[in-house]
Amino acid sequence: MYAAVVHAFGDSPRYESLPDPEAAPGEVVVDVLAAGLHPLVRAVAAGKHPTSGDRLPLVPGYDGVGRTESGVLVYFSGLVPPQGSMAERAVAPRSSLIPLPDGLDPATAAALVNPMISAWLALYERAGLQTGGAVLVLGATGNAGRAAVQLALLRGADKVVAVGRNAEALGELSRMGAHHTVSLDASDEEVAASLRDVAGDVDAVIDYLWGQPAEVALAAVADGRPDPTRLLRWVAVGSMAGPSVALQSDVLRRINVDIRGSGAGSAFPDRVDAALRSLIALLPQVDVGTQAVAVPLSEVKEAWNRQLATGQRLVLIPERVASGTSA
Repeated sequence: MYAAVVHAFGDSPRYESLPDPEAAPGEVVVDVLAAGLHPLVRAVAAGKHPTSGDRLPLVPGYDGVGRTESGVLVYFSGLVPPQGSMAERAVAPRSSLIPLPDGLDPATAAALVNPMISAWLALYERAGLQTGGAVLVLGATGNAGRAAVQLALLRGADKVVAVGRNAEALGELSRMGAHHTVSLDASDEEVAASLRDVAGDVDAVIDYLWGQPAEVALAAVADGRPDPTRLLRWVAVGSMAGPSVALQSDVLRRINVDIRGSGAGSAFPDRVDAALRSLIALLPQVDVGTQAVAVPLSEVKEAWNRQLATGQRLVLIPERVASGTSA
């Protein structure tokens, strides 16, 4: 079979021939139809993720969409280096296979599930957001942040505050139904004033930025809280703005705030599996404006560092699928 192969951490993968993978007990060989190039995948291939390990060469790719030997179209995930999904065939844990709903395009599913499951887990597992609740999404203009806004609206949030830097994307989120938008393209004082006005009563903050924006937002939400005893769950999902924050201790004393993370290790595996199945069943109803940019797997080296517009995600398609040839 052909696959994308990384020979040195940090290098772009090369398109090469490899032996077909063999399934161990509890595993299944899947004919891959599409594999998403997510930030997680790049981090693993660069040697900058806890799961990178030290086994080289490796095939990148954490998840994908494929077809089983019996012909069932499935989403699969949980691949561990050096085995990955950016290949014509991949070995996946049998327990990770989730049948796709009818009519769901494989490339679209491969592009959407990864950014959307992070949002889903953060909103409903870690933040415990209820129907009718209020949420602030910090970093709402990225793919995962946009998904968090859309999923909160879809599940009946009464108030969604979208915060980000991209003015065009904020306008789109407003058209999608976000009740308030706040631009980070302003002074800290202006951002804080806007957040005090519109976000003091939120139940949860889903934070993809961390760093200075989180410092400003946390202090502003605390200042604007009409009832300081009302629980605020602050869920750190990413750190696009910086790896750390300067946390003022008085914030922890003057409001009822629970700061927690959402990521690998923060949710029980059975809860992640249940969340994935619920999300995938919901996907045909969701339009988060994320476009799958399909690229033949043979062009992985050229596509690896391609810069995409907001709302796009690269998906690698094996040649037999791209050309319409059956497996």
